[in-house]
Amino acid sequence: MKAVDRGAPVELTGTDLDGEEVDLAELRGRPVVVNVWASWCPPCIVEQPDLNAAAAELGDEVAFVGLNIRDASTDDAKAYVRDLDVPYASIYSADGAALLPFAGTLTPRSIPSTVVLDGEGRIAASVNGRIPTTQTLVSLVEAVLDE
Repeated sequence: MKAVDRGAPVELTGTDLDGEEVDLAELRGRPVVVNVWASWCPPCIVEQPDLNAAAAELGDEVAFVGLNIRDASTDDAKAYVRDLDVPYASIYSADGAALLPFAGTLTPRSIPSTVVLDGEGRIAASVNGRIPTTQTLVSLVEAVLDE
């Protein structure tokens, strides 16, 4: 999506799986990849290695944040993060309310899905469903970095 066509910055704060505050506004100045997942979601498990690889390839130029939705407790989510070596924090949103700032891009059934925010916090790209490959995500983010 062209920068001129993007809406307002996404405003989202939440608590991560360890009880720490996460505020997307604090990450502005660089692209942010937001991935929506749940521990019980098979496509989420399949795509996690691609997300981990993209995070490693893109390094500090880009921030990654997970949105863990519809898990009954943080215990299942923490097991997922541990078992799949997720290298970034995830906001815990059992009721899915963390999706509301993404209305129009994500739906309540958007598990998994990935959104790329530009340096100003605006939605620049999204993938509904599993990201097909690491390179797909890296290319979306690099397009934002090249703006």
